[in-house]
Amino acid sequence: MPEGDASHRLARAFDNLFVGQRCAVSSPQGRFARSAELIDGAHLTSAHAVGKHLFLGFDGGPVPSWIHVHLGLYGSWRFAGDSTFVAPASIGAPRRAVTTLATDTGEWIPPDPVGQVRLRLCTAHGVADLSGPNRCELLTDEERIAAELKLGPDPLGPDARLAAPEFVRRVKSRRRAIGELIMDQAIAAGVGNIYRAEGLFVSGISPMRRGDRVSANRITILWDHLCDLMERGLEGGRIETVDPQDAPVPPLEGDLEASRWYVYHRTGRPCLRCGTPISEKLMQGRRLFWCAGCQH
Repeated sequence: MPEGDASHRLARAFDNLFVGQRCAVSSPQGRFARSAELIDGAHLTSAHAVGKHLFLGFDGGPVPSWIHVHLGLYGSWRFAGDSTFVAPASIGAPRRAVTTLATDTGEWIPPDPVGQVRLRLCTAHGVADLSGPNRCELLTDEERIAAELKLGPDPLGPDARLAAPEFVRRVKSRRRAIGELIMDQAIAAGVGNIYRAEGLFVSGISPMRRGDRVSANRITILWDHLCDLMERGLEGGRIETVDPQDAPVPPLEGDLEASRWYVYHRTGRPCLRCGTPISEKLMQGRRLFWCAGCQH
C-alpha cells in the first residue's frame, strides 16, 4: 500500500501541472460519473495531502468541491501529456505506464483509458487517470475538514516538527502495542508498514511495547525519525531507510533489501547493526518486522 510520501508526491504533481487549469472531469468506468458531472469543466484550485489521503479542490460548480482519494492497496494514478507536461508515469500500485500521443500536426491528444479508470482529469496539456482506489468521493468543504480532523499529525505536514507533543499525547493515552498505534491513521497520518518497521528500528523501540509504557522522550525521538525517514522518501521518490554507513558494501548476495531497509522484508537475515536474525509476526493482519537485539 502506498504510504504518506506517495500522497504528498501526488499533491505536488497536481499542484505543478493541474492547479489553475480548467479540467474535463469524467469517469470512464462509470462509478464516479454522477459526481464527475458536477465538477466537469471546473478549475482545479488546490491540491494537498494529509497522510495517505489526497484532496483536490475545485471551483466553478454550485459550491466549492473536493475530490477525496485514498489509494488503498490497489489504487494508482497514471499520467500522460505533451512536451510541456512533466509528471511521473504512475504513482501507486504498479501499473503499465501510459505513453503520450500526438497528431501529425503535433497536437497532443489524450490516450484512451487503460483498464477500469474510476476518474479522469484532463487539461489541454495532460491527463491523470485514477484506477482501483479504496476511496474516491466528492466532498463539500465542510466534509473535507471533518475528514481531515479524523486524522492524526502527519510527519510530512507543514508544521510536522511542532506536532511531536500531540503525537506523544496520542500514543501515551493508549494501552495498545506501539506497533499497532503508529499504523492507526488517527495516531499518525501516513505511516504504513515500511515506515512502521523502519521507524521503530532506528528508534530502538520494540513494536510490542505498549504505548503508555514508552517514555515521552522515546516517543519524541520516534516522531523525529518518522519525519526524517518520510522526508527522505518524499524527496527521493523511493523508500530507502538504511544509513549509508550501515549499508553493506558490496551489497549482500540474496539480500538486496539490506541496501534499502534495516528490517522490512528481511526475516531471518542478520541485523545490519547487531547480527541478530530479523523476526517476523503478524500484527493486526499485517506483517511486522523487527530486531529483538536492537529493539526493547
